[in-house]
Amino acid sequence: MKWTNSNLLVLFSSQFKNEQAIKQEAECLHEILFDLISPENFCIAHELVNRNRITSDKKKLLKESKHFQLRAFRFFINKN
Repeated sequence: MKWTNSNLLVLFSSQFKNEQAIKQEAECLHEILFDLISPENFCIAHELVNRNRITSDKKKLLKESKHFQLRAFRFFINKN
C-alpha cells in the first residue's frame, strides 16, 4: 500500500480564503488522514479471509494488501 500517493479533495464553503490558508488546511488534513490510514490501523480494522480461514495476522494482511487486485478466494473484511 502506498499511503503517500493519495488525492485529497477539499471543498470550502467560503470563497474568501486565501491560498496560504487553503494549503495549511490541506496539510493538516493530510497529517490527520495519514495517521488514520497507517498500516497498523489497517491491520487492526481488517481481517483476511483465505478460502476456509479467517486471519488477523499482520504480516499476512500487509502482504496481501500489496497486490493491486486480491488473488482468488481472498477477501478483506472490515471489522467496523
